[in-house]
Amino acid sequence: MASEKTQRLVVLIDADNTQASIIDGLLAEIAKYGVASAKRIYGDWTSQALRGWKEVLLEHSIQPIQQFGYTRGKNATDSAMIIDAMDLLYTGNFDGFCIVSSDSDFTKLACRIRESGLFVYGFGEKKTPSAFVSACDKFIYTEVLRAKTNESDAITRKSTAELKKDTRLVRLLRNAVDSASDEGGWAHLATVGSTIAKQSPEFDPRNYGYGKLGELVKTTKLFDLDERPGADGHSKSIYLKDKRKKE
Repeated sequence: MASEKTQRLVVLIDADNTQASIIDGLLAEIAKYGVASAKRIYGDWTSQALRGWKEVLLEHSIQPIQQFGYTRGKNATDSAMIIDAMDLLYTGNFDGFCIVSSDSDFTKLACRIRESGLFVYGFGEKKTPSAFVSACDKFIYTEVLRAKTNESDAITRKSTAELKKDTRLVRLLRNAVDSASDEGGWAHLATVGSTIAKQSPEFDPRNYGYGKLGELVKTTKLFDLDERPGADGHSKSIYLKDKRKKE
């Protein structure tokens, strides 16, 4: 994985398990992490079911890979994607992979790529099996990407009461703050975010209707927040402390 230079990313899309409506949001999201140096999409392009994808491929310079369904009930697309992914991995020209699918068949592929030291970004619907989600370094639910481009798909922002009732979220936030805190119990927000990402690849404030982690944490009202001057003297750094902690 690249550290200081821009990551060169491979984008592999399973057209059979992904809706074309996410394309703008998908590419905008990928641009946050690096440059999409290779973009391929797999499916049976003789099928009318992929008509939506056909209309956007040229506009976004995505290379379609034809894969006929040789056997009824079997997804030949998976095999083609996996073979190409390994070929691209062995070139040594890339820093990470974006696997776009809600299919658990790509779990082993994600694990193998990570074993080679490359970062894996997964993209899929909320129905994606947890095994594939956990196999990725970061996993983004595509419902969030559709909400970016279509107001009717916008995710409802959860209230303080609703967030507090989400025991998994509360436990995740509290554990991350505890792990990142200093002797006084204060934890830097950025460090908290990094800790959460390692524990829960699918965590994203947007899943709860919030654009930033700081907004989500503030709304829970479970933590004291402290804004401190950044090292450059201009920016602000946010620190958190569990309200259950005593001075």
